[in-house]
Formats: sequence, C-alpha cells, structure tokens
Amino acid sequence: MDISKLLNPRNICVIGASEKEGFGGDTCRNILSYMDISRVFFVNPNRDKVFDIPCYKSISDIQDTIDLVIICTPKATVNFMLVEAAKKGAKGTVVYASGYSELGTKEGIESEMELKALCEKLDIALMGPNCAGFVNYVSDVQAFAFISDKHDRKGSVGVISQSGQICLSLMDSPSMKFSYNISAGNSSIVTVEDYLDYLIDDDDTKVVAMYLEGIKNPKRFEVSLKKAAIKRKPIVILKVGKSEKGGNIASSHTGSLAGADKVYNAVFKKFGVIRVDDIEELLATSLMLSILPKYPDKATFASMNLSGGETGVCADLGHLNGVEFPDFDESTINKLNKILPSYATPNNPLDMTASLSYDSELYASALRTVMSDPNVGLVAIGYTLLREIADPAIHYMAEGIEIVVKEGNSKPVVMIPFVEHTRNIEYSEKLAKIGVPVMPPAGYAFKILKYLADFVNYNPENVDLSLSIPDMKNNEFEAISEYESKKMLKEYDIPVPNEVVAENVEDAARFAEKIGYPVVMKIDSVDILHKSDIGGVKLNIQNKEEVREAFHGILKNAKTYMPSARIGGVLIQQMANKGLEVIVGVNNDPQFGPCVLCGLGGVFVEVFKDTVICPAPVSKKEAIEMVNSLKGSKLLKGYRGNPPLDVNALSDVIVNISKFACDNKDNIKELDINPIFIYEKGLSAVDALVIKNKI
Repeated sequence: MDISKLLNPRNICVIGASEKEGFGGDTCRNILSYMDISRVFFVNPNRDKVFDIPCYKSISDIQDTIDLVIICTPKATVNFMLVEAAKKGAKGTVVYASGYSELGTKEGIESEMELKALCEKLDIALMGPNCAGFVNYVSDVQAFAFISDKHDRKGSVGVISQSGQICLSLMDSPSMKFSYNISAGNSSIVTVEDYLDYLIDDDDTKVVAMYLEGIKNPKRFEVSLKKAAIKRKPIVILKVGKSEKGGNIASSHTGSLAGADKVYNAVFKKFGVIRVDDIEELLATSLMLSILPKYPDKATFASMNLSGGETGVCADLGHLNGVEFPDFDESTINKLNKILPSYATPNNPLDMTASLSYDSELYASALRTVMSDPNVGLVAIGYTLLREIADPAIHYMAEGIEIVVKEGNSKPVVMIPFVEHTRNIEYSEKLAKIGVPVMPPAGYAFKILKYLADFVNYNPENVDLSLSIPDMKNNEFEAISEYESKKMLKEYDIPVPNEVVAENVEDAARFAEKIGYPVVMKIDSVDILHKSDIGGVKLNIQNKEEVREAFHGILKNAKTYMPSARIGGVLIQQMANKGLEVIVGVNNDPQFGPCVLCGLGGVFVEVFKDTVICPAPVSKKEAIEMVNSLKGSKLLKGYRGNPPLDVNALSDVIVNISKFACDNKDNIKELDINPIFIYEKGLSAVDALVIKNKI
C-alpha cells in the first residue's frame, strides 16, 4: 500500500463536489483557493458545474487516471465509490463520512471492518473514516473539509491529529507553518504510526507535531520513534488521558504506581519525544523547533531584558521550570561593563536597561557579547512585541539581532513577550525569517525552553532504543508465592536471603537452626498477597520456642483471615540487616510491554510515591539515571553524615530485573520486590511477589 499516493497524489477526484456549505462544498473551496485546478476532477451526478468548473456525472466518465479520491458523500455510498475509483487507478482515498467504529455500536464496528476489508482488497490507502482530511503544503494538495482564513501556511511542521478540530485550531494560528496537516480520523487502514513514519522520512518536515489519543500498532510506533531518535528529528506530542477514572485495581504497588499514562511518559522519555500539556504548547514548541536554524550545543540559557522587573520574572520562571542560567564568564562581564550604562550590573538574567534598545549597533554589540559567552547555549530576548507598534525600540532591536545573526556562527535566539495578544505579525515573520521565533508569554516560554533543554540533553546512545512488546495469550493472572518468586529472581542474580518453606512446626524449628538466628517467618500462600496486614509475618525470631509459637500464630491468623486460602507452609528466612528500603518492580503494559519501576520503599512509596519507571530493556546508564532522578536520591548518596549506599548494586538489580522482564514479557503481569535493603556494600531483596499469566 503506497501512502504517497494518498499524501502526495498527482490527480485528485472530489466525489460529492458542491457549492453548499459542508464537507463537499468546503473541500472544493479549499481546492480552488490553493490548488492548480488542472489536477482536480469534480464529480456530482446532479450538477453540470461546481463554481464554474465542469462537473462529471460519475468517476467512470473521467478520461484520466486518478491517484486520490476524496469522498464527500454519505456513508451508504462510500464502498460503491471506492470500487469505481479503483477502476480509475485510485490508490488513496479520504473518507469524511462518520457512523463507523467511533459510535461503539455493533453496526458501526462491522461497517468499518467491511470498509477496511474492501480497501485492503483494492490496495487503497484510506485516511479516515470520520476524519477532516489533510493538506500537503509542500505540493499544494488540499483534501481538507474545514475552511479557515487564507494566508501562507507553508513551513516545516508536520501535524498528525486524531482530532480534525485541532488541525483547524492550529491552522487558525497566524504564525503556524506546516509541511503537512493530517486529520487521521479512525485510522482504519493508514494509522497514525504510518503517518508518523512517513513524516520522519520526509525531508520537508523538520518537526513532527501530534495530537494523540492512543495507538493501534505499538511495534510500528516503536520503529518510528527509534528512527526519529537516531535522526534527532523532534517529535512533539500532546497525549490526552492523564486523568484516569476507574480501571482495574492493581495487585501490587508497582501496578498502581505505573499506570498507562505513566507508561506513555516513560516511552516518550526513552525515545526523546517531547510531551506537551496543551494545544498552545504543541503549537509554540513545534514552531520554535522548526524556526531555529540549529539547536543549542548546550542546554544553558542567557536572558536579556530591558527592565529589572522583567529580569526578575525571567529569573523566577527559569528557576521554576528548571531552565539553567549560568554565570557569565569574566571576559563577558568585562565587555558588558563597557557597553552597559554605569548603573547596570552584568548578571544572567541580564537587565540591559532600555537605553540600548534605541541603538542598533549598540544592541548588536551587547547581544554579540552575551552570545559569545562560552557558558551560554541560547539567548532569550525579553520584549513585549506589541500588535500595534507604539515604541520604536523594536525597529532598532530587530536590526541589531539581524546584524548579529547574519554575521554567521551565531547561537540560537528566541524572543519572549511578557503579555499575551501582543505578537506583531509583521515583526514575528521578519524575525522568523532570520531564525528567531517569537515565543508565547514567559509563563509558557520558559516551560517550552525546558522542553528544548531536555531534547538537547537527550542522547540516544545512553538508552536501549527498543521495547519488549508482549504477545499475551490471555487476560487471566495469578500470583505465585514469595518463595517461588524469589527462586525466579535468583536466576537473574538478584541477592535474596537464605530461606526455605516449612510444612510443619518441627521442620520449621530444624530449618531455623540450620539458617541461623535471628530469622523471619512468613505465611507461604498464593492467595494472601499482603502478609503483614493479616499477621502473617513475624520478625526477629531468636530461638526454637519462638519459632514454634510464631509458626502456630501465623497459620491461625492466615486461616482466620481466609479459610479457603491455599497454604504451602511457613517461609523461614534469614533476617536481613536493616538498610534503606527500596522498591524495584515491573508492570507489564499490554501495549508497550514491561516497564521497570524503582523508588524508595517504606513510607516513601506509600505516602510520597517517589518512584520512576523506564520501559524494558533498561541499559545501565538508564538505570543510573532512574536512581538519580528520585527525589530522595540524596539518601542514597550519603545524607547528613551517613555513608553513601551501593547505588551501583541497585543499578545492576534494575538492569537484571529488566532482563527478567524481557524474558518473561508474555507471561508476567507484575513484579514487586519490596523492600530491598540497600547497604554501603551490596543489598538484599527480602520480599517479592510475581503475578503471572494463568496457565
């Protein structure tokens, strides 16, 4: 199936061409406004002309071959039209009609399956159904059903959206510039993953921007993301679904802490995808990335402003968003002291005062000096660019910026206003032409600069650019005992205490003597997952008498709690020395596969939920980053006089658990190792729970 016949066709046929408002009429209006009409054929059996363009009664009347057919007619006519279009050589189609699987009804789902089967049989790449179509700005192809104001939108941002209205919202921005704008609809045949792969390979697309509700083909998604990561082509995604209502109750801490949206976050992080929070961020981030001629070599920033108030705002917003303002080099300070007024102090962020903004050469000198500082990767110019120019300062500033940029070897520059509804179109476009994007106001701008910093700091060589996507055969799961869980982990070099299961009290006493006191005793049952809650755990057992008492007490508590519970006996375990509690676990996402979780245990996981996840496989560098990213990581590195703990051993455990998870991706649902005691040297996994596929 050739997607280029869909997205980059030569000849186009519009079925249901009309002059009325609606999909048929508005598609024709778009075509007449932007396209060479010699490439387009209108079809409507009830019209001789549409907008004075000759109209064919049927597709069969067209003498030429057709690459793309845009079907604007009701659902009931779609399949017949596709068969007719195929006879004319059509290999691509846009179907606007709704009433398919989006309804959630049996009839709608069956109709979409029938449509899909027909397109597969005819080898036709289908956009939709239930979509708004697309615009190819590179080749001036209009297959879009919504009307917007007429202006030049050609650029290098490729948009893929599962919402046609969001496509239109982005088009309504006077500053947004596209290579493609694609409304994917239900994606029956050509999916969002296919569009993504196409745009990643497209030389005219510098940045891919996506509005994403979900994906259908995780393996194709993985391949595309890996390709983009290696190419260093930015992907900016607005993924909805952060708020989860309901859902299955997880059996383990890991399951509850690693929900589906957090898995998306982790996948995006692994592949260097920028995830944004709203449409404004999607627009502004992708536009900034498309306008900048090059990205900073280092994720450090300088801020140049015309007042102390704006400088203070920038300092605070930089701090709040994690944007780094390094101190200026001594040579930079000396040069600035010669340029700035005597009452100005050369700090970063910098209050230049307004006086420099009325002299192009002087402004260029200050910008050149800051830009040349070895500690600075990008310069952010603070200035509220008014819609109607009142103060002439922007004239001189723009000239000064252009002087420096055209000298060559300049570092990236952005302009940040401080109030919305102020972006002057003339100067926004003038600055964009020399590679300087005008950002949204500072509250958004510094958040977007942090996205840029993360993208600059991302190194695909530090991560394992793959996922371990599962092929689970059923959705029924069961727990295995702690003892059996640990036996599985020992095969992956996870340190666990010496332990054995006793079926009777005499064996318990004998095993305890052999292991050596003190010991821990626990109920061994696949039905009782949270043993401490029901009195199924006894600590610090010191002698035979205490073993006997604990054995009987544990069994009594278990049977009282769950008379029907399957009990294998009582686990006798060497009591580990107390250390800092850590949790390591696995949650097997049905789409993306196992994700490894790490966090501080005890109250930290229960109350603060200080955890981080990473899709398996996890490299050693990823494991170290996971540990370092924990809010409580200071406790691992020697806090307030305490000795540093064995972070390297913990990282090795994460990597080994990742290997375990990948090897068992088709039969493991969840894994908890909680707690792991970590010491100055080494660690010990004192409890474990595996939830696996029911055989």
